[in-house]
Amino acid sequence: MPTLKDVARLANVDVSTVSRALNNTAHVHPTTKARILAAAKELGYRPNPVAQGLRRGRQHTIAVLLPRLQLTIFAEVAQGIEQEARRLGYSIVFANTGDDPEREAESLERMRCGIADAIIIAGTGSNGRQLRDIQTEGTPVIQVVRMQEHSMSSVVADYYSCSYEAVEYLVGKGCREIGLINSPRSISPYKRRYEGYRDAVREFDLEPICVTSSSTAEPNNFEFGYRGAARLLDEHPGLDAIMAAVDIQGMGALRVLHERGVRCPDDVRVISLTGHSIGRMLETTMTSMEVPAIEMGEKAARMAVEAIETPAGEPPARQHLVFSPTLVVRDSA
Repeated sequence: MPTLKDVARLANVDVSTVSRALNNTAHVHPTTKARILAAAKELGYRPNPVAQGLRRGRQHTIAVLLPRLQLTIFAEVAQGIEQEARRLGYSIVFANTGDDPEREAESLERMRCGIADAIIIAGTGSNGRQLRDIQTEGTPVIQVVRMQEHSMSSVVADYYSCSYEAVEYLVGKGCREIGLINSPRSISPYKRRYEGYRDAVREFDLEPICVTSSSTAEPNNFEFGYRGAARLLDEHPGLDAIMAAVDIQGMGALRVLHERGVRCPDDVRVISLTGHSIGRMLETTMTSMEVPAIEMGEKAARMAVEAIETPAGEPPARQHLVFSPTLVVRDSA
């Protein structure tokens, strides 16, 4: 593999001149620069991006910490982040935290040691101090899907509207006993979904019927959706609608209804409050409040790159962007 020395020898200049010409760090006479570029092309020289990053104090890498990917909105968020980062000349390092605060803390500690120029995270809410320290040290932090720290930029959806508008829709269909399958309100989106649900059922003079997970290990879990729906049906014989916080929980609810011979949507309607592409692929396609997950990921990547490339001495602008949901009506409601 050709080196800078090989290029310098062929172009008949010293190594420092080659470095300045290829990295555009100082003026090099146009004729000399053209000779250097021709020599690099002839030899097939390719700069080492890691070495370049070390010299410039930048790795052109963004770390992305997500709770999980399979059958969740985070898969589409990750897709958006990666494709936009690639377009902007950055690579991605993924870490799966499993919504475990300890795993998240360990991943953050690895990422703060020069591996990445910025961090995009859907956090557990348990490592705020560590995140603030990382940002104070000069590594930008962008929150995606979940905003746990107001001092850091974020890209989220309007989760309050997701549940409020879903209740409005179901009431319009004649539903009067609407159950909610939700996850721990210590995680911001689940807290906002609950608040929207609570306010809407109060407005329509209905009783709140809610099953909430007690563990952050279960937020996007099929089994919890299954158990939650079974509990709602057992405890509320007149139940006529189920709202699930996320698609994977809604899939669990649909399975219970099918096994019990409960017709959907004739007997019980089902709606997901955070829909993504999986909902339209099911045998009983799922009505959902769709959020633009890929666009959210793309925006988070752009915000990270903007923060990385902010001139030294200028603090990156803090941004909080909220995407609106869209009701997509399908078979289940």
